[in-house]
Amino acid sequence: QVQLVESGGGLVQPGGSLRLSCAGSGSDFSVWRMGWYRQAPGKQRELVATTFRGGLPNYADSVKGRFTISRDNAKNTVSLQMNSLKLEDTAVYYCNATIGFISYWGQGAQVTVSS
Repeated sequence: QVQLVESGGGLVQPGGSLRLSCAGSGSDFSVWRMGWYRQAPGKQRELVATTFRGGLPNYADSVKGRFTISRDNAKNTVSLQMNSLKLEDTAVYYCNATIGFISYWGQGAQVTVSS
């Protein structure tokens, strides 16, 4: 059974940094598109960043230059380094793994940016 488990959320001041990690199990994720999405209160879930095999990562315009997605296929992990965090980055961040029409989600990690 496929499972995705996030870790690394928390509370940080504006301008600070956090790193989210997602560990996958139950499949070889090297052939899956993996990424991060987020959902702020009262808003729809939105893409943050995705990565697929050796291609260039895809980032939302709002995080370009501040966030970096990386993956370790040998360990079935995907990470999101978040720098220069802003108040508007506050959200629950979800790890996602997709192949074709099959998509799995992690349970979510709360990221709160507050002074």
